[in-house]
Amino acid sequence: MTFNDIFKSNFLEKVPAFSYIDMAIAFGSAFLIGMFIYLIYKKTFAGVMYSRQFNISLVVLTLLTTFIILAISSNLILSLGMVGALSIVRFRTPVKDPMDLVYLFWSIGAGIVVGAGLIPLAVSGSVIIGIILIVFVSQNVIETPYIVMINCEDDSAEGNAVSLMKKYFSKYRVKSKTVTSTKGIELVFEIRMKTGETRFVNELSEISGVTNAALVSFSGEYAS
Repeated sequence: MTFNDIFKSNFLEKVPAFSYIDMAIAFGSAFLIGMFIYLIYKKTFAGVMYSRQFNISLVVLTLLTTFIILAISSNLILSLGMVGALSIVRFRTPVKDPMDLVYLFWSIGAGIVVGAGLIPLAVSGSVIIGIILIVFVSQNVIETPYIVMINCEDDSAEGNAVSLMKKYFSKYRVKSKTVTSTKGIELVFEIRMKTGETRFVNELSEISGVTNAALVSFSGEYAS
C-alpha cells in the first residue's frame, strides 16, 4: 500500500472483520466491572450527599470507554480522528470529592483494558482496587469532625457558650468569629466527637443571650 492509496475512494471501505462475539464478551465484561465499581462506590461513599446519578455514570463510562477502544483498535484512520476529537473536549463539571476522581479514572482505566482485550487484567485489577478502597475508605473514624455555629447577642452570652464548650470538649478550635451590629456575635467551632451525643447543642440554645446553635458535619474544609 502506497501513500496515494489513502486518497482512493475505496480506502475507507477496507474495514477489518469485526466479531460480534468478541463485542458481546467485551461489553458484558465492561458492564460487570462497571457494576462492581458501582457497588464499591456505594459502599465506601463517605461524603455528605450520595449521588446515584454519578454512580450510574461510572457504569456508563466504563461501557463507553470500552466502546471507543474497540472502535479505534479496528481502524487506524478512526483512531487518529478519535484522538483529535477527544483532544478538544473540555469537562466543566467540578469534582467536589477527591475520591470521585479515583472512581472516574478507575472506570476509564477498566474500560480501556477491557477494550484492549485484557479482560483478566481488568477483572483482577478491579478486585484489588476494590479491596483496597474497602479497607482504607470504609474503616470507622475514631473521632468524627463537626462544626458548631453559635449566635450570641452580647459578650456575656459568648462567655457562657465558650464555658459550655470547654465543659464538653477538651480540644476544640475556633474557625471564625464575626461581630455585627445587627446579628451580634457569630462563633464557629471545630470539634471532634467519638459518639453521636448532641445534648450539648440543646444546652447551648438554652443559654440566655444565645439566639441560635447549630451542629453540622465537617468534611475537612470550611469557607468563612
